[in-house]
Amino acid sequence: MSAVVEVQQAVCIHRTADSEVVALRGADLRVEEGELVALVGPSGSGKSTLMALLAGLLKPSAGRVEVLGQDVARATERQLLALRGSGLGMLMQGPERNLLPYASVRANVELAGLGSGMRPAERRRRAGELLDAVGRAGAARRSIRSLSGGEQQRVALAAALVSGPRLLLADEPTSQLDHANAARITELLAETRDRWGTTVVVVTHDAEVGAGMDRRLTMRDGRIGAEARSGEHYAVIGQDGTIQLPQELAASFPPGGRARVVRRTGHIELHPAVTTPERQS
Repeated sequence: MSAVVEVQQAVCIHRTADSEVVALRGADLRVEEGELVALVGPSGSGKSTLMALLAGLLKPSAGRVEVLGQDVARATERQLLALRGSGLGMLMQGPERNLLPYASVRANVELAGLGSGMRPAERRRRAGELLDAVGRAGAARRSIRSLSGGEQQRVALAAALVSGPRLLLADEPTSQLDHANAARITELLAETRDRWGTTVVVVTHDAEVGAGMDRRLTMRDGRIGAEARSGEHYAVIGQDGTIQLPQELAASFPPGGRARVVRRTGHIELHPAVTTPERQS
């Protein structure tokens, strides 16, 4: 399988007049064609910054970020606009950031495909197909304002897919929805991959959304430290050989403490080092 996302040692520093914040600290990520991937982690862990890099909304301070073969750090604004207009679909947090409230449902979806190079007839056909797929074909002539939050998010998903992108980036797509609507959006993201082969990367705080993806990557302190797939949980080894311990184990290894590493046949053991009290003279 080929990679649609390749991130190596990405560093991102947010600078203000009197401070610097390191949002990413050597993040690594590879996403294969047709995968469903969730980025999870606490606020400030760097997941939204990583998503912004993938969308070309930010450029890395160091490292490499390649999306659909495009080097984001070196791309011109015109190249990034072309990428977002065709190969890359974006579903931002909150329907109001994706839709025009004064336009109809169908108009919103068709307008989202303007930069794709599709002819008007093809955009209309594609819009109708997508509205049917998300269950909103009967609301095509209604205004966005007349829809519920869950309905608006379904329309926003259709708009993000109208250009037929190879990669869909979804930022907290269920954050403002009730349980039933959140579950339906999660199902639709999976159907997007199954029906059109679209690769999906989601930033989410919702455990159920993460559980519905092929891989769940946990970010902490500006890099990906853990991965879950097929019921198995893994620590991710950084380029410099470092690993981040799961939170439930970290308490056994306090910061600045020592660990004894023992290599066994087929595995490696990590033991908290026992400090021997100094002898009294």
